[in-house]
Amino acid sequence: MIWKPSNLPYDKDLETRVVLKKLAGAHRALAELKGIAQTIPKQEILINTLMLQEAKDSSEVENIVTTHDDLYKSSLGLEKYISPAAKEVQNYVAAIKRGFAIVSEKKILTTNNIIEIQEILEKNKAGLRKIPGTNLKNQQTGEVIYEPPQSAKEIKELMENLELFINDNSLIDYDPIVKMAIIHFQFESIHPFYDGNGRTGRILNILYLVLNDLLEIPILYLSRFIISDKMAYYQNLQNVRDNESWETWLLYMISAVEETAYDTIRLVNDIKKEMMKMKNILRNNYKFYSQELLNHLFKQPYTKIEFLKKDLGVSRVTASGYLNRLAEDKVIFKFKLGKTNYYINMALMNALSPENKN
Repeated sequence: MIWKPSNLPYDKDLETRVVLKKLAGAHRALAELKGIAQTIPKQEILINTLMLQEAKDSSEVENIVTTHDDLYKSSLGLEKYISPAAKEVQNYVAAIKRGFAIVSEKKILTTNNIIEIQEILEKNKAGLRKIPGTNLKNQQTGEVIYEPPQSAKEIKELMENLELFINDNSLIDYDPIVKMAIIHFQFESIHPFYDGNGRTGRILNILYLVLNDLLEIPILYLSRFIISDKMAYYQNLQNVRDNESWETWLLYMISAVEETAYDTIRLVNDIKKEMMKMKNILRNNYKFYSQELLNHLFKQPYTKIEFLKKDLGVSRVTASGYLNRLAEDKVIFKFKLGKTNYYINMALMNALSPENKN
């Protein structure tokens, strides 16, 4: 019998004793992450830096691979130097930001919102699938392992049901982390779009946690956990379809939340340490020190004169003077791309990019 997605909630109790026991650790980790995120003086620092990391890792799940250097260069706005892979990552960042704005403002996540997020991600307006022919294949053998719903009517109805499940907590009294895992499985099984289902689904994970107040800002990203063993991720999804292996899938996703939360806590602590070091250097050696300057240098690893000018509300000459003085003293490092000078906060770069660490 070929498995087909049915309306949520499923007619079974998925919160086994093992699942409930595992949830306690994940909630502790999320609460700790939520608390430590509030200690960073400007939340934009975490949103920008960690969002780039998730965008890179989520794209890598789909074999869209870019280097950290290309990724950060793409933030400078120099179009002709941006690689196609880095542009895909930029689209992902824009999609997360839009999704976060939606759930923050509306406290709801509708099918139309999900379509809008996918449009930003894929840069097209194809919308929900209307033409049959989509199937999922084993990435190694090419064998078809799952055929999602083919009918446009069925896809629309399943998405309407998923929307209800996302937003109406009275349907079933499940823990929100469990619901997130169910939503992710259901969305990937509906496979509602021609392209971008995987990345859209991973964006929905973080938006759902924000929607349910488990996090205030979108800084928990599960893609690095997934790319550490992509086969396990895809196999766990398929095992639910083939064998009703819900407990294994839920335990996998709960572990992903807990481990990723603790990884993110360590990263936030690293950023805080580097900010404090930089603060002491700037405050003790430069009359132009300000908290706004420090925040700017940690908003993302690469910057340029125009960005500092806008952020601090100073003249171009003043912004140039600040950055060039810091570069002369090797507090930051100056490079040239075409005719544009750009500046790297190497301490932040190393914190965010494991391959740069010794």
